[in-house]
Amino acid sequence: MLPSPEPFVETTVDPQVRGFIHRPAAAAGDGFVLTHGAGSNSRAPLLIALADIFAGAGLTVLRCDLPYRQSRPYGPPRPGDATRDREGLKTAVAALRKMILGRMFLGGHSYGGRQSTMLCADQPGLVEGLLLLSYPLHPPRKPDQLRIQHLPRLHTPALFVHGTRDPFGTPAEMESALGLIPAKTRLLRIEGVGHDLGFKGSARKDELPALVVAEYQGFFG
Repeated sequence: MLPSPEPFVETTVDPQVRGFIHRPAAAAGDGFVLTHGAGSNSRAPLLIALADIFAGAGLTVLRCDLPYRQSRPYGPPRPGDATRDREGLKTAVAALRKMILGRMFLGGHSYGGRQSTMLCADQPGLVEGLLLLSYPLHPPRKPDQLRIQHLPRLHTPALFVHGTRDPFGTPAEMESALGLIPAKTRLLRIEGVGHDLGFKGSARKDELPALVVAEYQGFFG
């Protein structure tokens, strides 16, 4: 049986790190920092489900609140928040590295995943791999406003998980965007779900976490 998740706070860094640690049953090997989308937080059911199953697979997982969420309990990030949110991810990675012996992975849902890719485009070698859940390729119904400018500078292997009904990008649009990334990539399509990947309110797509961890193990080894 896995240990229960533990609250985690690191106040000696700026931005500080706040969230929850999921520890594996065995000694820590690889680590994974996982964060949330715009308007959400580290208590999102999708993040909890994924953190549990990754811990079961032997990873130490830190699901963390981005700095904008630490400052404000509700609402989406503001345009000026992104730079500090990326710094928050960097301090979270550094905090978790102190606890593990193996590789480090980073990722998140929607906004959190996008900020992870932007951070790694500017900080090559920061982590060994990325997991991007529902990457927000463009705003809904605005396919001309693509968020791809940094992708040609992304040299970190990345696994994308995307619903076939996601209004932030079709599977075809995602495949085209992944072609811009010089690192190894893979797109895992989740049939029939939207941007929430089947986790909306009390609903949850029970088979999704196991599918994601299996794809992760096949992609990253």
